[in-house]
Amino acid sequence: MKPFIICEHVDFGYENHDAVIDLNLEICQGDYLCVVGENGSGKSTLVKGLLGLLKPTGGRLYVSEELKKGGIGYLPQQTAAQKDFPATVYEVVLSGTLGRRGNLPFYSKAEHRLAAKNMERLGITELRRKCYRELSGGQQQRVLIARALCATDQLLIMDEPVTGLDPAAIQDFYHLIRRLNSQYRLTIIMVSHDIRNVIAQADQVLHLKQTVLYYGPAAEYAESEAAGMFLDHDWEPSMKE
Repeated sequence: MKPFIICEHVDFGYENHDAVIDLNLEICQGDYLCVVGENGSGKSTLVKGLLGLLKPTGGRLYVSEELKKGGIGYLPQQTAAQKDFPATVYEVVLSGTLGRRGNLPFYSKAEHRLAAKNMERLGITELRRKCYRELSGGQQQRVLIARALCATDQLLIMDEPVTGLDPAAIQDFYHLIRRLNSQYRLTIIMVSHDIRNVIAQADQVLHLKQTVLYYGPAAEYAESEAAGMFLDHDWEPSMKE
């Protein structure tokens, strides 16, 4: 099977400044990739490029027809205003189907079934009538993932998804993402500063600083030169779930 996304010597940037330079990358179905790096290293620019919001300024970007048709789910870092959104859980999840509807004025039975299916998949069916802003941070993340899965069940891109969560909610989140990845072959691209959990959970790591400092197995990242700025030398990653 051909990869979902192929980057061949790709540059992404704005006007006369490239924030990502000479990127070679392949994303296949079922991959779990975490993107790490300092602030300003090009992570957000890369996400915009993969979402199609930025065209490459150099190189070749290939996106499979399957992915173009199915779309990409995106989970941005939440703002305070988004966390205070006054809608029910069911309304938030159902809104993820909007991209499938075209110009139809009402949700179809199939879209309602899809929302219910993803709420069950995420374990939030009992919260369907709750107001979104009254939920805990961990519950809100489950709602947003269910919403994203209503848009696509192929590729999910997440930007700093554990920011603001307590330690227990963080571990619950990683276990959930690993289950979706392994059980449903949902492809994951996650931007994160949570390096230690990244290594324990992901399959691959991409470390950016405009150019690629490391791209390879997560299990080998801790021993790489690129990881030195993030990790203590005596730290050993825990086993995956």
